[in-house]
Amino acid sequence: MSVDTSVIGRRTGAWRVALDRSVLANFAASVGDRSDAYRGADTPAPPTFTFAAPYWSRLSTGEQPADPTEGGGNPMHVIMGQLHAQGALVLHGEQEFVYHRTPVAGDVLDGIQTITDIYEKASDNADMTFVVMETKWSDARDGSPVVTERFNLIARLKR
Repeated sequence: MSVDTSVIGRRTGAWRVALDRSVLANFAASVGDRSDAYRGADTPAPPTFTFAAPYWSRLSTGEQPADPTEGGGNPMHVIMGQLHAQGALVLHGEQEFVYHRTPVAGDVLDGIQTITDIYEKASDNADMTFVVMETKWSDARDGSPVVTERFNLIARLKR
């Protein structure tokens, strides 16, 4: 096993998303949360919404930041693609959210995702590569932190 750690610190995505009350309410319903909190004027974002926010970003606002992977390819996709091509099973591993404040309808958030670690572990019959990413979501008005999320992808390649 030899993992290329030179990608640590490289960006894998950048997004701007406007939090719309109906989108937040529909997301809450899609994950089974029927709370009345998602029906009022001050609708909060459901707890895991920022993980899905990049998918809403292009629909929610025309203003998007430059793609930090333009021309060089997304390093996370390159690593996982190469491992998948060798027969690795790619899994979404651990995930955590740190809330600096509750995002609410009407907010516009900017997100920057970066590879923060990459490492390998061996088991009895497989090699596992872990790619850890962090997305920092900030308020587009003043740059204050809103949510920091971390997750890892795991590629398990049988020997």
